[in-house]
Amino acid sequence: MPLTPEEPQIHESAQGPRATPATGRTASTPRPVPGPRPVPGPRSAATPRPGHPGRGPARPAPPERSQVPAERPAAVPQETRSAPQIQLIPASVDGALDAAEEAVDLLLDSGRAPGDILVLTTGEQHPWATHELSFGAKSYWDQHDTGEDVFFADASAVDRAKARPVVVVALNGGDDSAVERVLPTARERAVALLVVCGDPQRVNSVLGAGV
Repeated sequence: MPLTPEEPQIHESAQGPRATPATGRTASTPRPVPGPRPVPGPRSAATPRPGHPGRGPARPAPPERSQVPAERPAAVPQETRSAPQIQLIPASVDGALDAAEEAVDLLLDSGRAPGDILVLTTGEQHPWATHELSFGAKSYWDQHDTGEDVFFADASAVDRAKARPVVVVALNGGDDSAVERVLPTARERAVALLVVCGDPQRVNSVLGAGV
C-alpha cells in the first residue's frame, strides 16, 4: 500500500498523550484574598521548556510486585517490533534537508534523546558532518559510536552506521539508484521510526510496495 504524504508532524505510537495547557484565569476571576502564595518547587529535568509542550501527565506508580498476576506476560517494548513505523514528509530536493531538521526538532521536543536519532542525506552533506569530517574520519565515527548526540551522515555510509531508534532520511539529491540503495537499508537501521523527507513518488516506488 503506497505511503500517504503527511504534514511534517512526527507521530510515534509509543508516545503518551500530549499535555493540555491549563485554562488561564479570566479577567473576571477575583484574586484570592489572604493567604500566602505557594512557593514553586525547583525545576526538574521533566519540566518543559517555555513554549514547548510537556510530555503528558506522570505515569502512576507501578503496583506492588505481589499485586501483579504471575501469569501476566511482560510488556514488549515498542522499539523491539520487527518493522519500524514509516512517515513520509513531502519535500522538494532543495527543501528536504530543512524538512529533516524540523523533524529532528519535533522528535527532540517530544522526548527523544539526541543519541536516538540518525540523519542520512542522499545529496549534499549536512554542515555538521562536513565540519566534523574536517577533523578526520576516525574522530567523526568515534562520535557516532559513542551515540550521545544526533549523528548526520552521507547516505553512502548507511552500511557503516549502527541501528538507532529513529532514522531520518533527507532526499536532497542523488539519482534514483542512490535512493533505491539507501531506503531499504535505512529501514533496517530504524528500530522504531523511519522518517523520509522527499518526493513522495520516489519514496513510494521504493518502499510503497513493502509497507
